[in-house]
Amino acid sequence: MVKPAEHTLEFLLEFNGRIHHLDRGYWLKLEIERVEPTGERPHGLRYSFTLHDPDGARLKGFGNAHAAQPLSSGFAPRSPAYDHWHRGTDKYARPYKFVDADTLLADFFAEVRRVLHELGISEEVVAVSEEDG
Repeated sequence: MVKPAEHTLEFLLEFNGRIHHLDRGYWLKLEIERVEPTGERPHGLRYSFTLHDPDGARLKGFGNAHAAQPLSSGFAPRSPAYDHWHRGTDKYARPYKFVDADTLLADFFAEVRRVLHELGISEEVVAVSEEDG
């Protein structure tokens, strides 16, 4: 029997390369793939989930495709894991504690809904496409 968390992950992996088009030209891009577990990606996933405005500027992003540039050089020890999130086009990242695929989806979509609500944009998906590649 497949564990619920694994079922969510398998479902999520099917969305790799998918773009969800929203109202007034806003869009979401989902990228996720299995990789060999490492200190940077201990869960064995490489992902980037982003919300973009009509001009393509990132409004929100959760990912671990690269090492995060921290907000400050402070003295607090940093996790070797790459998991982080971005606010807007800000190059600085905030750490994100990856729990499982289900929690990642819930956290990302909660932020997407918050941003879209602030902008007065519907969260309804009006079209879906696959990334060329």
